[in-house]
Amino acid sequence: MAAESQIIQPESGQNVSKRNLLDSVSLPADMKSFSDEDLKRLSEDVRREMIAHVSKTGGHLGAGLGVVELTVALHAIFDTPKDKLIWDVGHQTYPHKILTGRKDKMHTLRQGGGLSGFTKRSESEYDPFGAAHSSTSISAGMGMAVARDLSKALGENTDNHVIAVIGDGAMSAGMAYEALNNAGAQLVDGKKSRLIVILNDNEMSIAPPVGAMSRYLTRIVSSKPYINAREIGKKVTDILPSPIRHAVKRAEESARMSMGAGTLFEELGFYYIGPVDGHNLDHLLPILRNVRDGHHEGPILIHAITQKGKGYLPAENAADKMHGVKKFDLITGSQIKGKIGAPSYTNVYAQSLIEQAKADPKIVAITAAMPSGTGLDKFAQEFPERSFDVGIAEQHAVTFAAGLATEGYKPFVTIYSTFLQRAYDQVVHDVAIQNLPVRFAMDRAGLVGADGQTHAGSFDIAYLGCLPNFVIMAPSDEAELRNMVATAAAYHDGPIAFRYPRGEGTGVDISEQAEILKIGKGRIIQKGKKIALLSLGTRLEECKKASEMLKDKLGIIPTIADARFAKPLDEDLITKLAQDHDSLITIEEGSKGGFGAFVLQFLSDKGLLDNGLKIRTLCLPDEFIDQDSPEAQYDLAKLNAKHIAQSACRLL
Repeated sequence: MAAESQIIQPESGQNVSKRNLLDSVSLPADMKSFSDEDLKRLSEDVRREMIAHVSKTGGHLGAGLGVVELTVALHAIFDTPKDKLIWDVGHQTYPHKILTGRKDKMHTLRQGGGLSGFTKRSESEYDPFGAAHSSTSISAGMGMAVARDLSKALGENTDNHVIAVIGDGAMSAGMAYEALNNAGAQLVDGKKSRLIVILNDNEMSIAPPVGAMSRYLTRIVSSKPYINAREIGKKVTDILPSPIRHAVKRAEESARMSMGAGTLFEELGFYYIGPVDGHNLDHLLPILRNVRDGHHEGPILIHAITQKGKGYLPAENAADKMHGVKKFDLITGSQIKGKIGAPSYTNVYAQSLIEQAKADPKIVAITAAMPSGTGLDKFAQEFPERSFDVGIAEQHAVTFAAGLATEGYKPFVTIYSTFLQRAYDQVVHDVAIQNLPVRFAMDRAGLVGADGQTHAGSFDIAYLGCLPNFVIMAPSDEAELRNMVATAAAYHDGPIAFRYPRGEGTGVDISEQAEILKIGKGRIIQKGKKIALLSLGTRLEECKKASEMLKDKLGIIPTIADARFAKPLDEDLITKLAQDHDSLITIEEGSKGGFGAFVLQFLSDKGLLDNGLKIRTLCLPDEFIDQDSPEAQYDLAKLNAKHIAQSACRLL
């Protein structure tokens, strides 16, 4: 490696902020007078500060450690927030937050009322674009660059830089290439818009491309004299006869490719610089200064090679570079585990799918860059040839599954509910319209705690329930989840989906053989009088608690029913509940327009509201609920036991 940085091993309990250069930095403007050597020291301080805070709060560690030097360099060289710095995904933005006025709030990271784990426009003027789902930075940056150029054409004084930082993982999404393609060709007032894209590549080995000769040549390529000479050369060659012009262009490109430049990005219309050692400020700072001060027309791509987990030995040695962590010990890096409880819904799903796949060789599993998050890493260990991680490409994942289904295979598309939104067109056109038996396992349904509003699985009941041919299930506990995996595996008549939450289950016995459920049939959990609670999903436990509250307060025992299916509805069950009770409450962990709306529509169509039935639909409120503990989030949503009991009391 061209420049080895110190491996930082903070001592437990140290107050690092009292002994470092970071004390003098509140905003990026405070860095402008720093020497290059100061910036190196500052990078070590930022890395130390980040490790210390994340060890106490948990969060995303490895990605941020990999961009410390890059973050320091960008804020030192460019004039943020006038210059727009857009981070893709947000996992890599903790150093950015430390340097942009949020250093003293890092202890609140991902907590209720605290800093978001991602970029957020309402949090800081240094966050020009919110990002929690990947691969949006180039598109957003292109929009800002074009807006700048349109304003300049109108005579406004707009002359800022726009910089988008995108990881190599995010480049697996088609949207990133759509943006690159557009950026390379977009004209405003007859000129290409200037956009700086930094590809943060933390997968490639850093040693081969960043030796002394490569570093020297890359700096030359980024320099103003070289770029100006190249532009003059292009104007000269434009007047040459076509065969000579093309020969000269090929010769110049071949010479630059031999220095390590990227043909793909050049073909897309970018001026390519790199690879650059993203941890070597002696290398990185002059290149960024050259790009800042140059006058190249059109987009520029800087290819920075970084190491995820850089500078913290436990992260460097971890298989996932400590990408997402709980609280951990500073010295060893060992994550602090809580009490051992019931297995998580994610693990129950994975084991259930493995059981089904052992009996059925046609079952295959698909995920979109989330094998460990969805439990499919376990499936892949058992069935490596039947497990497919397609990268951050949810659209492709769904249509890929549709293709498998046409040939008689049983694909389980396993994606977080919030990420499946990105493939909605494919769900409609490639699966639902063709009525193909694709199975959708939607993890992280409902509210998700520290990841906040961007990762909540709020909308899937509504956005799938409106589609013809779909079956939608929601388990009330782990045993029901096993049953629904088996039901999905056995279903052949069209698309089928089931949703389940993040976190631990209820601890029910899951040793019995999974049951194949009858499609569209719910179950009565408890028989009562006057009022019925009809639950979809894991709020069933809260309904049971609410029942005890009603018994203690009013002496009334309500009927409790587990709907199991949001579509098709159990019409016989709902009819009986409506006819045998004065009041009915539906409860779900989803948005308005979901299960409760489906029940209301059915009751209205059948005239079951005409005889004075009182009904309330409890669902997530019509707002984006910010990060907090799940318990606090469901309190805010008024979906915990006390709220269910209060709604029942008001009806009674």
